[in-house]
Amino acid sequence: MNNIVGIIPARGGSKGIPRKNIRKLAGKPLLTYTAEAAFGSKLLNRIILSTEDEEIKQLGLKLGLDVPFIRPAKLAEDNTPSLPVIQHAVRTLEVDENYRSYVIVVLQPTSPLRTSEHIDEALEIFLSENADSLVSVTEVTHNMNPYSVMRLKKDGTIEPFLKYDENKNLRQVKPVFYARNGAAIYICSYECLIDKNSLFGDSTLPYFMKKEDSFDLDDEVDWFVLESILQKNNKNV
Repeated sequence: MNNIVGIIPARGGSKGIPRKNIRKLAGKPLLTYTAEAAFGSKLLNRIILSTEDEEIKQLGLKLGLDVPFIRPAKLAEDNTPSLPVIQHAVRTLEVDENYRSYVIVVLQPTSPLRTSEHIDEALEIFLSENADSLVSVTEVTHNMNPYSVMRLKKDGTIEPFLKYDENKNLRQVKPVFYARNGAAIYICSYECLIDKNSLFGDSTLPYFMKKEDSFDLDDEVDWFVLESILQKNNKNV
């Protein structure tokens, strides 16, 4: 299938980690990790950078990314969801270039440990099945399992989020749950994104990723931990 498009959304503003997309992580800008993974894919036909930020645009061009448009500032605010950002990219390519993106792969820079192999494996699964979308997930750790989660009541006490037999309150026997790992990879069809107005649609496939590949950078603590891991790994190479 032609026109399998990778879209890397990278805005300039960020409260959790200021200027994170151009900030150096273990020696190279964060955006570089995702660009390299995308370029290593054997299945992506085109790789688009969506940004409103001139400095990020210039870094993207230096890395070899395609930057055919500048994202409107209203689509780069703190509370802007991913859906309209990806729809804008797909629609802009269609209007400006008559380029139809039949399969859309969203690669967020905050998942720098996602590899080219992950991207292609996920695409192969998606292309072999009749589904609207695919999302990468990882197993929820036992302490974040819905049966371990507590919620705060109005009186200041806490209670289990889900009722559970206390005799079975062991990590080994709790039901297994999965959560989006960022997500590192989103895949959806053009029809799902545009016609159904969704990144997920009615049927979503999972792409299972290991915990060690699912690091999602959200704040300075995450950054410190991952940088320490990468620097240690680089020393051992």
